[in-house]
Amino acid sequence: MQNDTGLSFLDATFRKIFPQDLEWRQQAEARLRQLTMPDWALGDLMDLAVDLAGMTRSLHPPVARKKVVVMVGDHGVTVEGVSRYPAEVTTQMVHNFIRGGAGINALARQAGAEVCVVDVGSRDDFAELVGKPTFLSRKIGRGTANMVYGPAMTRTHAVMAVEAGVEVANQLAASVDVFGTGEMGIGNTTPSTAIAAVFTGKKVEELTGRGTGIDDVRWRHKIAVIEKALARNRPDPKDGMDVLAKVGGFEIGAIAGLIIGAAAHRKPVVVDGFIATAGAMIAYKLEPFVRDYLICAHRSVEPGHGALLDKLQCRPLLDLNLRLGEGTGAALAMNLVEAAVAVLSEVATFAEAGVSSAE
Repeated sequence: MQNDTGLSFLDATFRKIFPQDLEWRQQAEARLRQLTMPDWALGDLMDLAVDLAGMTRSLHPPVARKKVVVMVGDHGVTVEGVSRYPAEVTTQMVHNFIRGGAGINALARQAGAEVCVVDVGSRDDFAELVGKPTFLSRKIGRGTANMVYGPAMTRTHAVMAVEAGVEVANQLAASVDVFGTGEMGIGNTTPSTAIAAVFTGKKVEELTGRGTGIDDVRWRHKIAVIEKALARNRPDPKDGMDVLAKVGGFEIGAIAGLIIGAAAHRKPVVVDGFIATAGAMIAYKLEPFVRDYLICAHRSVEPGHGALLDKLQCRPLLDLNLRLGEGTGAALAMNLVEAAVAVLSEVATFAEAGVSSAE
């Protein structure tokens, strides 16, 4: 896709992405140093407040309007038996999301966040959901191909998946202050582990987790499947789009696009767990400045997640042994985003409160 400047859609979006603003960060830090408490007594929460000021260019970062965007895609590699659940669970869970009965719905409600479900690559059409305010259709394909025997998708489809995520961010940006990344796609820890192996250089066995709770036999089989896919496709770690096309997923590409689009609008993005962080890694490889808009919600029990967080040099806010996905960790962390802003904007300084400061 090209615009009237001759630039591709993605290149034009990349040109809108800049690092956090240093002056706003310095102003936030100066205020936080003067609050009526021991120096930096709220630790990581204060670091988050500085990041939010730098992202939004404000000492009163807007964070009230929160939305978790759940990207949906199916995976051809599920036929290899890498998950305890059949592929049709993806479709069934989409309906659960729309009805409001899933884990992400409960935790989003608690955090005061909305949930938006986006179909970018499911096997089904969801014709009955089109037109609902909580559902968007941006379908690229009906699930990926089996990456054991060749690329999961074409490079063109990989670009389209990322563009779809950017388009969703563009559509929602005017009504959203903070984005959260969510996903649904049975089998998607398998491509995420492959992505982690490519970018970290670690052995597949070190990175492969239990996903939906597989036993030892299936875990060893999952490792073999990922190793076969990597050997067959040989994804290039210097080319994020090549990695996405060869061993990724439509929803992973769309998460990358959502992050890129949010960064172009200077909106914070709370990144959920393993699959979402695989998407963040793709986004970072395509445009490194997006890292300045990432808030890493938590560290999941999937070993590949920690490896990707380390590669991104992104310290998670929470460590609660989560492994659900859907955006649940992002919803939980949104409470901390609001808390960080409250500290920055509501706590009085020593001068404002008439309290003697430390000597």
